[in-house]
Amino acid sequence: MKRIFLAIGLSVLFSVALSAQTIENASRSTVGYISSSGTVENASRSTIGYINSNGTVENGSRSTIGYINSNGSVENASRTTIGYISDSGAVENASRSTLGYVNSNGTVENSSRSTIGYAKGVNPRHAAAFFFFFFNGGK
Repeated sequence: MKRIFLAIGLSVLFSVALSAQTIENASRSTVGYISSSGTVENASRSTIGYINSNGTVENGSRSTIGYINSNGSVENASRTTIGYISDSGAVENASRSTLGYVNSNGTVENSSRSTIGYAKGVNPRHAAAFFFFFFNGGK
C-alpha cells in the first residue's frame, strides 16, 4: 500500500515539474520557472509571483504589482503604463523605446540583440514580464 501512495506521489511531483517551463539566463543557468497556470518561481522553486489568466501580476504575497493587458500594454499596480509587448515579441518601455525582444524560439534579447536569456515554451508575454518588468529575470 505504501508503494502505491509513493508511486502516486512521485507521479504528481513529476507532473508538476513537467508543467513548469524553465527560465534561463544567458549562461543557461536556471533563474526561474513559470507554470502553465502562471505561478512564477525562482531557481530554488520558491514562489515569487503569479501571472493570472486575466493579466493581473501578483508578487509572492498575492499583492498586485501590475497588469499585462490583452492589447499588449503593461501597467504597474497604480495602472500607469510602464511598457508594451507587441505580438511580434518586441518589448518597449512607456516612452516606446525598445527594451528587448522575446523571439518565437524562446530566446530573449536586449535592445542590442544580445541574448540575455531563454524561455522556450513560455508564453512570450510572461517571459517579457519576467525579464523586463516585474520579476527582474535573475539580474
